[in-house]
Amino acid sequence: MEQIRCLILGSGPAGYTAGIYAGRAGLNPVLYEGLQPGGQLTTTTEVENFPGYPEGIDANAMMDDLRRQAQRFGTEIRPNIAVRADLSQAPYTITFDDESQVQCHTLIIATGATAKYLGLPDEEKYRGQGVSACATCDGFFYRKKTVAVVGGGDTACEEASYLAGLAEKVYMIVRKPFLRASQAMQERVLSDPKIEVLFETNTLGLFGESGVEGAHLVHRMGEADERRYDIAIDGFFLAIGHKPNSELFLPWVKINGEGYILTEGQTPRTGLPGVFAAGDVADPLYRQAITAAASGCKAAIEAHRYLQENGR
Repeated sequence: MEQIRCLILGSGPAGYTAGIYAGRAGLNPVLYEGLQPGGQLTTTTEVENFPGYPEGIDANAMMDDLRRQAQRFGTEIRPNIAVRADLSQAPYTITFDDESQVQCHTLIIATGATAKYLGLPDEEKYRGQGVSACATCDGFFYRKKTVAVVGGGDTACEEASYLAGLAEKVYMIVRKPFLRASQAMQERVLSDPKIEVLFETNTLGLFGESGVEGAHLVHRMGEADERRYDIAIDGFFLAIGHKPNSELFLPWVKINGEGYILTEGQTPRTGLPGVFAAGDVADPLYRQAITAAASGCKAAIEAHRYLQENGR
């Protein structure tokens, strides 16, 4: 079986940055891109807050830069998806979707997170027919139409702003009586004439013949002044958070109640010798490209130290 000194799972800012640092340290890293090459960042458009790009940069272009930089320093990049992990003893064994297996002396888990859904039966019924969790992937199909975005955080505001540049009208369905987004994002949404924010509102379901034509909503659910009504929409976009992709690594690593991998203090160490976690799979708090990249750097440095200390 192939033996790898440093195996990186995931290809977002954390994974690619780990590849850059591990490659420069001479670890001959192998990186598997996984389900979403380039990570979650590829589902957005322009990145304005990553240092070094004063005018902003297209998200896909930035991730391609990181990918090529990792390759420049010797990171081998493979397209497969990890489907099984055995972390019971070192070297650790990982199995991929083509049934190939590798063993690794250090493992950097940078598998990211996946968008959450509300859990309504209609979401599955209309998936691909008006329901989406990626505005930049599917927004083009709703030019001059009416759409709704569920959520009240930065992601929801960003999705709504992006869609407002394409659609005729955007509803934001917000469960709370306020937005949780940063002040800058709140101002952008609230000042956009195409965006209408529906506070204290929940979605009960969707309706339509051959695709989404509207949503059943309830305002102030369970209160004395509860009001139920429908809105006409062509698209329904979810932006209510993410689920960390940590299942493969249980029960060997510790997780919190939401499934995020727990690390030791300010380090990426998981408590399992030679296994480190970086990026959104271990970050329920910040979830930014720059913090993911920083954690990928730390994971690679820790992997290098571990290999040196253990004569690998």
